[in-house]
Amino acid sequence: MLSWITFIPLIGMGIILLLPRNNANLVRWTSLISTTIPLLLGFGLFAKFDRGSAAAQFVERVPWIPAFNIEYFIGVDGLSVAMVLLTVLLCFICVIASWRISDAVKGYHAMFLLLETGMLGVFCALDFFLFFIFWEAMLLPMYFLIGIWGGRDKVYAAIKFFLYTLFGSVLMLLVLLGMYYYSQPHGFDLIQLASTRPFASQTITLLGWQLPLDKVFWVLLFVGFAIKVPIWPFHTWLPWAHVEAPTAVSVVLAGVLLKMGTYGMLRMNFAILPEATKWACNFLAILAVINIIYGAFCAMAQKDLKKLVAYSSISHMGYVLLGMASFTAAGVNGAVLQMFNHGTSTAMLFLLVGVIYDRVHHRWIVKPDGSRGFGGIAAVMPVYTGIMGLAVFASLGLPGLSGFISEALVFLGAFSVPKLQIYVVIGSLGIILGAAYLLWMFMRIFLGPLNDECKALPDMSWRERLALLPLCVLVIVLGVYPMPVLDLMSASISQLLTLFS
Repeated sequence: MLSWITFIPLIGMGIILLLPRNNANLVRWTSLISTTIPLLLGFGLFAKFDRGSAAAQFVERVPWIPAFNIEYFIGVDGLSVAMVLLTVLLCFICVIASWRISDAVKGYHAMFLLLETGMLGVFCALDFFLFFIFWEAMLLPMYFLIGIWGGRDKVYAAIKFFLYTLFGSVLMLLVLLGMYYYSQPHGFDLIQLASTRPFASQTITLLGWQLPLDKVFWVLLFVGFAIKVPIWPFHTWLPWAHVEAPTAVSVVLAGVLLKMGTYGMLRMNFAILPEATKWACNFLAILAVINIIYGAFCAMAQKDLKKLVAYSSISHMGYVLLGMASFTAAGVNGAVLQMFNHGTSTAMLFLLVGVIYDRVHHRWIVKPDGSRGFGGIAAVMPVYTGIMGLAVFASLGLPGLSGFISEALVFLGAFSVPKLQIYVVIGSLGIILGAAYLLWMFMRIFLGPLNDECKALPDMSWRERLALLPLCVLVIVLGVYPMPVLDLMSASISQLLTLFS
């Protein structure tokens, strides 16, 4: 099942490349079918997943390069299954949201389907070499999606994204080679490496210094994953990439790609290098608080709606890092749940930014000359206003919506650790700042007197409503009853936390 989920988009890409260039609708429908099938298989994955088991499930294991113990080894556990489900859902929605792409339709959808395969492969791979292949496979299509179909400064944004991510990949490659060399027997099996943890007692000599091998690996992996999250100070590529990327690409970038960084930390830094992770506990908490507060203040300073949502993502990913730093069941469950919930709420916000941009061709909350960019559009776009309100309140953590329960679990878990209580107190200010910048944005766009430029704006079309409907349902349902997602991950997280007892 996992191979079909992962590679059907790649098969769809191959079909699209064979289609005539001038038949754009055929390309769009092929792309939609290629994302619908993995979504339907994802429902089967959700139904058949054994919630009581912490072991990898749906495992497929085939020797690939036997001379170097490299295998085609895929499977999902509680850490990854929710991310697989989130990915197939958002990619399906993004194809619907991309229906109005009219430039080089064939190339756009081919690149998007390749990107989906790369993302799914990262969450399914249980062989480090295979993980790295999928990690790199998503870099190229994202570069082209931003650089060709992006906005005015798309080339700069694409190059900045590529260079930052490539730098992280080089660090990851060094660890990949080191883990192969220092493990006995040599191999890339992530489950085997996690069970034996062969690097805890080894040292390495660098420039005349003898250093603990696990801490060297930990730092290199952390920087590589921190760039993807992104964690301050590696965050500067993100606002550029978000602002210049097409709407659907921004949705995938915020909804899935950022989570790949924190997922990689849990899969490798936490599972394979737990001693080094405990050593870095305070460091993780400090970076988490910086992300929360710094991202919130940057969001508050933005006049561009898309930049505001981009910086809010930096802030909200700080909660994930804070929960992970607690090493408690509540904190880590809250962190992984926040990864899923942030993926849905921020996807809603970016889709809604795209809806208004398609109508007025700007995103100014306040224009550079100080005049209103919108104002009072609730009077002419009531459906849009209602859905935006739902997304805003979910993002700021209103009780009863999905953002609240994940942030509450993060704070509960982190506050139960005495040395992290001061970080929880400081980080909780991010909730107030989040409410401030989101409500400030909502008031200036939707309330007050109607801006003359907005009097003829049409409300959302059926296609736009269809794209947002699944996310609206998830935001409400998981806010009231989060157990469908928590049940998926609890057994695997409990097993992971035994390493930190």
